[in-house]
Amino acid sequence: MSETTTALVTGANKGIGYEIAAGLGALGHRVGVGARDDARREDAVARLRASGVDAFGVPLDVTDDASVRAAAALLEEQEGRLDVLVNNAGITGSLPQQPSAVDLDVVRTVVETNVYGVIRVTNAVLPLLRRAPSPRVVHVSSGVGSLTRQWAPADAAAQGPVAVAYAPSKTFLNAVMLQYVHELEGTGVLMNAACPGFVATDLNGFRGTRTPQEGARTPVRLATLPDGGPTGGFFEDAGVVPW
Repeated sequence: MSETTTALVTGANKGIGYEIAAGLGALGHRVGVGARDDARREDAVARLRASGVDAFGVPLDVTDDASVRAAAALLEEQEGRLDVLVNNAGITGSLPQQPSAVDLDVVRTVVETNVYGVIRVTNAVLPLLRRAPSPRVVHVSSGVGSLTRQWAPADAAAQGPVAVAYAPSKTFLNAVMLQYVHELEGTGVLMNAACPGFVATDLNGFRGTRTPQEGARTPVRLATLPDGGPTGGFFEDAGVVPW
């Protein structure tokens, strides 16, 4: 790289987010570790630095307006621009999530993080992204957000469990992404959604079949697309995810 590029990864203190930060750092990016827990954030920064990554902490709660504004101000002061945003922070929500039994507050809480949080962070740092020569935005989605896969009676694994808060939140996120893509057409901002696969993290009680490093592959690839690359797509390691 001819100059330092800066990335912000939300929810980067553990799991897939941490590995996305590590992957971008290994490619030469200076990486902002966005996380709300001070101790876990600084521990992640220390581990990344020990591995050779130019990492710095960004206190960030994606559900809190003041926290997001403060994070954007920190990036403005320290970096002056932002080259890559990876909206990774997400939650599954508590059970039960059968539509007939769910507490509506669970749905609200999941959407607040998985959708509103993405809009809140993206809008806060969009002025910084516009200053970058090749800005990239990646939303960490899920295959269960695919309406095609949700309606796959012959493939229960692709369909995923009944989860009226989590799965539709990712469908909502994908739709929001497309609205951004329409608005940002011609600006040079490439924005895509990534499915990391069924990764063993605390979100699923570590029942996943993929490692966080494997889950980070597609987000890192989309965060480092060349100019002229795709925008408005939904991708996984194997290729395109059906809508």
